[in-house]
Amino acid sequence: MASEVTVPEILCCPAIPGHALTEDDAADLAGVLAALSDPVRLRIFSIVVNEGEVCSCTLEGPLGKSQPTISHHTHKLAAAGLIVGEKRGRWMWWRAVPEQLVALRAALGELSSAST
Repeated sequence: MASEVTVPEILCCPAIPGHALTEDDAADLAGVLAALSDPVRLRIFSIVVNEGEVCSCTLEGPLGKSQPTISHHTHKLAAAGLIVGEKRGRWMWWRAVPEQLVALRAALGELSSAST
């Protein structure tokens, strides 16, 4: 017998004037959220934010991923403007972009306040 999946009801409310995202803001935020939508990228981002600066070489162990996979994901995060890298020797060192963190928090805060 197959188990039944319960789909939660989608909460919907009208946008508060002045708080709704513009088309450009929505596109920008969607790009950042898309970069964070992958569990590996989200974990990498959380490690970089918590550590301040991280060498790609130290990410293999905690993530259980190969260096090419880590490189792929860090480049996606960098393309979204969430992290920046500096090559030192043969390794990349990554750190979060503070301004992007502030902008992400502000955008999510606006969405949160619009839904209350």
